[in-house]
Amino acid sequence: MKLLRLALRTLRREWRLPELRTLAAALVLAVAALGVVATLSARVEHGIVASAAELIGGDVGVHGASPLPESFAARAKQLGLKISRDATFPSVAFAGDRNQLLDVTAVDAAYPLRGRLRVQDAEGHEQAAHGPAPGAVYLDHRALTDLHLTIGQPVQLGGQTLRIAAQLNALPDGGQLVTMAPRAVMNLQDAHRAGLLGMGSRAGHDLLIAGEPPQIRQYVTEVRPLLQKGQRLITPQSTQQRMRAAFDRAGAFLRLTALLAALLAGVAIALAAQRYARRKTDEVALLRALGTPRRRVLGLLAATLAALALPALALGSALALGLSQLAWHLAGELLTRVPTQLPWLPAWAAAGMGLAVLIGFAFPPLARLADVAPVAVFRRSLARRVRRFDVLYLLPVLVAVALIWLQAGNARLGPILAASLFGVVAAAVLLSLLLLWLARRIAPGAHPGLRLGLAALARRRGLSLIQATALSLGLTALLLLGVIAPSLLQGWRNELPPDTPNWFVLNLQNDQRAGFEQALRDLHADGLNMLPLAVGKLVSIDGQPIDQRPLPNPDAKRWADRQLRLSWTAALPSSNRVVAGTWQGADPPTPMVSIDERWRDLFQLKPGDRMTFQVGEATLTTTVSSVRKVDWSSFQVNFFLLLDTAHASRLPHTWIASFHLPRGQSGALATLSRDYPNLSLIDVNALLDRVRGIIDRVSVAVRWVLGFSLLAGILVLAAALASSAREREHEAALLRTLGAHKSQLRVAAACEFALLGLIAGITAAVGAAGAGLWLARGVFRIPGYLPPWEPLLVAAAAAALSVMLIGLAGTRRVIRTSPLELLRRS
Repeated sequence: MKLLRLALRTLRREWRLPELRTLAAALVLAVAALGVVATLSARVEHGIVASAAELIGGDVGVHGASPLPESFAARAKQLGLKISRDATFPSVAFAGDRNQLLDVTAVDAAYPLRGRLRVQDAEGHEQAAHGPAPGAVYLDHRALTDLHLTIGQPVQLGGQTLRIAAQLNALPDGGQLVTMAPRAVMNLQDAHRAGLLGMGSRAGHDLLIAGEPPQIRQYVTEVRPLLQKGQRLITPQSTQQRMRAAFDRAGAFLRLTALLAALLAGVAIALAAQRYARRKTDEVALLRALGTPRRRVLGLLAATLAALALPALALGSALALGLSQLAWHLAGELLTRVPTQLPWLPAWAAAGMGLAVLIGFAFPPLARLADVAPVAVFRRSLARRVRRFDVLYLLPVLVAVALIWLQAGNARLGPILAASLFGVVAAAVLLSLLLLWLARRIAPGAHPGLRLGLAALARRRGLSLIQATALSLGLTALLLLGVIAPSLLQGWRNELPPDTPNWFVLNLQNDQRAGFEQALRDLHADGLNMLPLAVGKLVSIDGQPIDQRPLPNPDAKRWADRQLRLSWTAALPSSNRVVAGTWQGADPPTPMVSIDERWRDLFQLKPGDRMTFQVGEATLTTTVSSVRKVDWSSFQVNFFLLLDTAHASRLPHTWIASFHLPRGQSGALATLSRDYPNLSLIDVNALLDRVRGIIDRVSVAVRWVLGFSLLAGILVLAAALASSAREREHEAALLRTLGAHKSQLRVAAACEFALLGLIAGITAAVGAAGAGLWLARGVFRIPGYLPPWEPLLVAAAAAALSVMLIGLAGTRRVIRTSPLELLRRS
């Protein structure tokens, strides 16, 4: 208790010290920045996931190749979650003498739990609906056209007669753009009564779940270990490949901003703690001379640090909660349209990380004070024992690495960021040593002011290295946040330009191509891209029938059983890249096929393997020519399997097309649909809006974090430049006593700080550019990204100028004070 009272009295007495207030401010900023980012990230991520849940009809789901155990639904009900069941299967519909294979989804009355099932009535009005009532069915436009039916007429499906209640326009199906057959939605009870879901059926069964996030997480945790062969979880992130890349990038951006803000605050804490420790040296030496044990000195320092930390951590957490709520209030529409509650846990977790940052960055210099010898009261040169290596100073490095590892959440983000910052430190040290080496050689013949500035840097060699390194790290983090992050976001936006294809067309026949192209030109559509589309089955691999080949991966079995989409093209598509083998070209001597990486992994294929496909009545045996990496986040027509043009063009096929149509002209497609009733027109504007919405939300979050990072950067600059304030006061007093003019001292200080700013600016610009390139290619996968050199150089120059001006401002009081007062003070 006495130790605590003494620590509080010490803190109250020393609160006027600028380094102690800098340390407290840096800690508050670290916790606030981490807390705001973590809280906003949690709410943005929840909003994104909740919005994306509309793609699958629920927050999560369980899929099985056979009926799912009743225990899965029972556990969901026990947790207070809503459930819905559905099943998908192929079935043939009959209308008079016509028949058509349909892709049928049988749903219950609760479907969908998330998103909208959009149907159109006989008058052409679109509305949201739930599953059809017993005895009713929804058919899409293509099914109605192929069967020559209209809304209200009967159709036979599964041996029973159903009434067409509405035209199916869209349903939550994982964002699936292309289906092989026309679609239908029927009542789940009707499907059971017709025997469509019995033993031996090819139906897939889904249990959809919706509810509050904590219960959803608990359900997923409990169910995941219970999944059997042929069962898997359905999540918004895993269902749609185009959305998956957006989720991954959004999370990486938010984690990157939080990391940089926290590391900036950590550098400020380390600098302030080191300066505070130097100021406390005389006091600690006196305590040791009066007989205070080393352990008690260490306890007093730790208690003082704790007394400072607790209110700072509490204030930082409160600021994090308050500011994140303010951000939500001001930018809630941009962040997400999904209402979310303010999460408390991220702010408290940020307080814990802030405490770790404080201990890691501030404890080593303070703990070394306990080793001050009592005789240091008389001789300051004995204040610390000289050590070649002090293991305590590994603590900040370990804390920084642990913070990067815990916050990164990405196998590449953490190592890339750590390596980049280490490179910045190494470059700053090397440039500083080079400058000090040059200083000894050019100082004798230089301008008196420059000579004094260079001499000051060389005389305080250790402090100069610390200042240059800290400034370089701080400016690098600021440039990454203020210049590189926005340019990465712009690169992400550029992947979806305004003329990105927003409509897809299926079932286009050969004799319709010319007329269809002319119709699109009349509508002022652009970016038309057509590819042939054949539907087939995989028959064998290397001569072994596919049903006799062991397939350990259940996904491989599912792909082998389904109808495959095949296409061909002479040139490699722009969103594809060959990673193994060679592209087959237009006219190889033997039939060739290029496969996607996923197919290579599922079926353990390699270039040179043989694959046989059945397309209609034709059989085609091909050789794997290459393996491609496909950018599924692009909104271009992509295929897992691409045949060569020469041998595939004789196969029975239709055409699939994509094009861009300005939003205001979408209504003109009604005429096109009437002229070509067999076509299926698919609007993907909603999916494009989702991806662009994620980018906008991340941009808003990054802008909010940038404010905290700028404050932390200012603290780093102030703490770094103030770290040599006492030494500079002593030197100024001696120089003034020896007759130096104020103008000479100003020029010397300007040269000293300008050189420090130059080192920091060059290192930060190059380091931020290198880190940006590395992050773009290794984490965010933005091809063709180049760092914006002009803004980087301008920002680096402005930062270097700021270093000089802030340094001069800090020395103004010293220059104006009389030499006698400076000598008394020092």
